[in-house]
Amino acid sequence: MEPAAEPAVPAASADPQRSAQQAAHGSPEPAQGLTDAFLADGELTVRGQIREASNAVLYCIVERDGRSAPAVYKPVAGERPLWDFPDGTLAQREVAAYEISRATGWDLIPATVLRDGPYGTGMVQEWIEPPDGDGDELPELLALVEDEEPGPGWKAVGRADIGEGRTALLVHADHPWLRRLAVLDAVINNGDRKGGHLLPGAGGRLFAIDHGVTFNAEDKLRTLLWGWAGEPLTEEALEVLRGLQEALADGAPLAARLAELITDDENEALRERVAALLRTGKHPGPSGEWPAIPWPPV
Repeated sequence: MEPAAEPAVPAASADPQRSAQQAAHGSPEPAQGLTDAFLADGELTVRGQIREASNAVLYCIVERDGRSAPAVYKPVAGERPLWDFPDGTLAQREVAAYEISRATGWDLIPATVLRDGPYGTGMVQEWIEPPDGDGDELPELLALVEDEEPGPGWKAVGRADIGEGRTALLVHADHPWLRRLAVLDAVINNGDRKGGHLLPGAGGRLFAIDHGVTFNAEDKLRTLLWGWAGEPLTEEALEVLRGLQEALADGAPLAARLAELITDDENEALRERVAALLRTGKHPGPSGEWPAIPWPPV
């Protein structure tokens, strides 16, 4: 996605649809070697605007110590208020999601910080460059197929209306990165996991973006990754969840950090979700009380 040529003063769009971006396994370096300190302390210059987004999303350059790198800046001033997320800011939730991702050791979310910028406090996130054609790109992750059942290597999500009275089966890849992301989304209670939020990176990496509608104290999980619903969690996921449970205990550094970003009720609900996943040992399924798939799904 190319940014628009001109920066714009952040302003929330009237469009209600949002746009598509340590405990167990240590803390890997961010995707392209950008540290949190680089993003937090570097000079931030706005170069353009991602116009498809319903909230202000600005393309920027961060410069520090003779190095420069692209980044995304989402100022709080450009957030569109959401009635079901009245507390805190979307930017804080994005940072909280990154903190959880780092704690899992899976490093699925690009480096993300909360800092001051040209339009005030906001989230600044590492910009993920697409693969350069080196042969390590991710395989196709989502598809619509005419068959009644998914083929080998695919998991069924459900049937989708494709127009003219026809439906097709929506499927996603049975890919280990996606399965990890499904667990992460269940932990952070992601209310908006769309296909456009999945970004392939160099070396076959997968990254996930756009985590402003997360951590609600009520069940809000909406995702395209329902293919594992009801299936046992992997041993890797269970190990990660046990480490995360320890990291979320009162007095632990991660718990203290999250207390700065989300409410007490949301933190308690987070701990309860982790405990429930460990207790059941299974991927969760749709609650039946909320649309299970975000719309539009891309």
